[in-house]
Amino acid sequence: MSLFQVLPTYAVTSRDKTLDLSQPHIMGILNVTPDSFSDGGQFNAIDSALAHAKEMIAAGATIIDIGGESTRPNADAVAPTEERQRVVPVIKVIRQQLGNDIWLSIDTSDPTVMQAAFEAGADIWNDVRALKRDGAAAMAAKLDIPVMLMHMRGEPTTMNNLAQYDDVIEEVSAELAARIDEVTSIGVKREKIIIDPGFGFAKDYNHHRALLSQLTRLQALGLPMMFGISRKRFLAEVLTKSGVEAVATTQAIDRDAVGTAAGLFALQQGASIIRTHNVAMMQQAVALWQQLAMYNQS
Repeated sequence: MSLFQVLPTYAVTSRDKTLDLSQPHIMGILNVTPDSFSDGGQFNAIDSALAHAKEMIAAGATIIDIGGESTRPNADAVAPTEERQRVVPVIKVIRQQLGNDIWLSIDTSDPTVMQAAFEAGADIWNDVRALKRDGAAAMAAKLDIPVMLMHMRGEPTTMNNLAQYDDVIEEVSAELAARIDEVTSIGVKREKIIIDPGFGFAKDYNHHRALLSQLTRLQALGLPMMFGISRKRFLAEVLTKSGVEAVATTQAIDRDAVGTAAGLFALQQGASIIRTHNVAMMQQAVALWQQLAMYNQS
């Protein structure tokens, strides 16, 4: 079988827009936080956030994922009021300056932040806690927008102690399925859900290897998949264990090449959205993947 298969035929709608997920999409990361592990403090001013969003769109991003709370291990909690103050002005200016065609995703777990973000122009709710906070699932149902449900155990402060699995693929799939059932019972439409296997959250090195090598098994859930591994510690561990320590021990940005390779493996296994800090590099890789996929279908 060819590695370059067409993506599953999925689409999600938000307001009057439709995102065709039968083609790969690149989600550019825009952290407006002072403490994110890779780029904290770089884009938390409105002017720099807008400029970076423009750069990522020019490089090929079709979705901009805006986050106002760091979810790195042991990150400090952020009050909803502060989170809203960080993200809402950025959403407004991007929407005003760049129009309605670009999709805006908000990386938050707080339903009040999401409501304010939606009113400012956001299209997608990206929640690392899978709508588990009080009122989150009800808010997602009310807003009727696409939601990204990520697999995680516990909280960023406790998740590393919960990385225990007999079969990580089977258990991630089962836990995502259970969460999908829970949120749909509250009113979230199944056709609005995008799954995220949760790289970097409650998983160790071997769990990540197993998950990345068998992502295709998650297609059994019958939902589109977002893949986010950009600049995460697992990539540094790959380089270290492969003898590339000079790269692995420097800056998170130096993991972009191996992260891009991981993104290609995810595409080959059915991921529709690749979340990345380095849009230009990922776009080049996606272009190659698309050309090879077209060749194999001809």
